[in-house]
Amino acid sequence: MTLDVKFVESQFPALRGREFVYLDNAGGSLVLQGVADRVSEYLLTTSVQHGATYSKSQQAMEKVAAAQQSVMRLINASRPEEVIMGPSTTALLRILGIAIGETLSPGDEIIVSISEHESNYGPWELLKRKGVKIVQWTIEPDSFRLDPQRLASLMTDRTKLVCCTHASNILGTINPIREFADIAHAHGAKICVDAVAYAPHRLVDVRALDVDYYVFSFYKLYGPHHAVLYGRYDDLVALPGQNHFFIEPTRTPYKFQPGNVNYELSFGCIGINEYLVELGGRGGKVHKDERAAMGEAFDLISTQEEVVCRRLLDFLNAVPSVKIIGEKTADARLRVPTVSFTVKNLNSAKIVSAIDQYNIGIRYGDFYARRLAEHIDLEKDGVVRVSMVHYNTTEEIDRLVERLAPLLS
Repeated sequence: MTLDVKFVESQFPALRGREFVYLDNAGGSLVLQGVADRVSEYLLTTSVQHGATYSKSQQAMEKVAAAQQSVMRLINASRPEEVIMGPSTTALLRILGIAIGETLSPGDEIIVSISEHESNYGPWELLKRKGVKIVQWTIEPDSFRLDPQRLASLMTDRTKLVCCTHASNILGTINPIREFADIAHAHGAKICVDAVAYAPHRLVDVRALDVDYYVFSFYKLYGPHHAVLYGRYDDLVALPGQNHFFIEPTRTPYKFQPGNVNYELSFGCIGINEYLVELGGRGGKVHKDERAAMGEAFDLISTQEEVVCRRLLDFLNAVPSVKIIGEKTADARLRVPTVSFTVKNLNSAKIVSAIDQYNIGIRYGDFYARRLAEHIDLEKDGVVRVSMVHYNTTEEIDRLVERLAPLLS
């Protein structure tokens, strides 16, 4: 079965006509019609205060509870109380960092990978003020990969947490999270994973990964500017709350949502599941449950993404002046279709500026992975990044290649 491109196009209003080639999806994907419809529905029908006894308030609460259940199923959490929604990955990790920091003592250690977006580095770096030691886990110089053996060598009896990305927003490399989790747990530590660059491309299963904390943003996954942090229920109950003092310790996720969650954006996220289920069922195959259908959808997604990624990498690999930063193959087992590169004697900003005039959206920079950019000695304008998802086509890549070719030659 192949991806039903016409159906996909029909679900994203911004794709109609395809006059603009959008290849900056790692910065934020296009939004599903079903997501926008649900946000609108909530605002126009149930935009009232929660916690009241009148029926409209009860309906509003039911909608947000349904959204929490929907996200629980999307990531395969054990219960809805493990799903903390909030404004962004950055904000949720900052809240988690404060909460975990209150449980640590001077001399405790946190291992943080160099591949991180600053969202999953900065909150832990701040804990140095409390005497916590931050241990940097560097990538291998030739492969740009995070090595499990290197992680094991960094673990000590004072290691309390390992922080890493599921897929780098520059490198595109998929990391073996379950292997990392096993190493952390074998030493009595927990693991916190940033999946912002991974979740749009593969079906998440927090239980199979055996992660303790897992976070990503819905606006990279065809949804609204909203995010989710998963945590094991017992761990969340044990952590100090970051809301008002009278919020009970067992009231998760509310104890980690100061000012409360955004109701309409939460409700909009249900549209993501609905899209994936319908996409997965378009081949006529009967699925036993929602996750089976979503799994089929992501199989189709990753297959399509590998095709478009290969089209681009075949071109880039053939240009002598190009250096690909990350995996050079399009193999979907190894990478997501976020491709970064530099060009010898050619500034990244100038390349992107030259492409802008052709109604093609790509980007340059360090993408808030500043420590990684400095570690691998990127110039101040960083890499050129082309980030694709399943609604991109080989025809769109050909349009980009047509304009890149004379520049890079």
